[in-house]
Amino acid sequence: MELNIESLTKHYGDLCALEDFTVCLRPGVYGLLGPNGAGKSTLMNLLTDTVKREAGSIRYNGKEILELGRGYRALVGYMPQQQGYYEEFTVGRFLYYMAALKGLSRSKARGEITEFLEVVGLSDCLHKKMGSLSGGMRQRILLVQALLGSPKVLLLDEPLSAIDALLRKSLQMEIRRIQRETDITAIFVTHDQNEAMVMSDMIHLLYDGKIEQSAEPAQMYARPATKFAASFIGSYNIISSEEFQKMTGTKAESETIAFRPESVKLSEERPDETDSYVFRGKIVDGIPQGNVYRYGIGCEGVRIHADVLFQETGLLRDFTECWLSIRKEDCILL
Repeated sequence: MELNIESLTKHYGDLCALEDFTVCLRPGVYGLLGPNGAGKSTLMNLLTDTVKREAGSIRYNGKEILELGRGYRALVGYMPQQQGYYEEFTVGRFLYYMAALKGLSRSKARGEITEFLEVVGLSDCLHKKMGSLSGGMRQRILLVQALLGSPKVLLLDEPLSAIDALLRKSLQMEIRRIQRETDITAIFVTHDQNEAMVMSDMIHLLYDGKIEQSAEPAQMYARPATKFAASFIGSYNIISSEEFQKMTGTKAESETIAFRPESVKLSEERPDETDSYVFRGKIVDGIPQGNVYRYGIGCEGVRIHADVLFQETGLLRDFTECWLSIRKEDCILL
């Protein structure tokens, strides 16, 4: 299976939602990551053919989807961000109705509905009305309807945004399992970088209607290619060459330098590390963030962040002067 997207362009008035967007997708899980207005949902709408493109092509196994018509729509499972219709339908009626639209027989639909309701933890909701469900429960029902009929392309628009953290992790793994077992192409929109890291085989980071960077999760995390990628994909410290020279006393070889908070080591005594930049700073503040403690540190008028494993003892107090060291290989030149 191959889905080729080439030179897609779409404007809304003077706003360019997508510009010359090109990517080739094969079986796997692809995360479309980016801020609001980056073009993620517009791409979804173009892939479902619910809005008209101005230029470009979308080809499924070499054939333009506009020519495939209903044949293409039968191959696609789509989970929207929210569903405002069918409020008076029971969950069962809604799912059987969606299954019928996909051409499933009653017996085939029964088996799949039972299986997927169990996967999302809603087996007891078959007779509840859609309008009575919480936002998170509705999202799970929409995931079930998207999976009905064994789609070859699964489109998920912010699929788990309203679901609590524990269940979200479970469903992330289930979507990954279903993709591996069925060898489908799953494309999901998210603004959550952690979700993209967990679920994706490949991440496409969008910005202003274009792909800013495409990379596997580990590479995207460790080696952002641009200043925007470094600022969005994590909590990178991003400083100018002038600031870097003031901090470290070393001239930078790039206009911008980026390094992650966990790559900064703190100590009250000067470390002897020849392969690192070593310099002084003062603790400004600190706050726990899950299993790490994030320090704000002032260094020659520059504020940077450093993450250390959160422990009850051994934390540095505010206004403590300390030494910082960063391995040279952990500094990314942008």
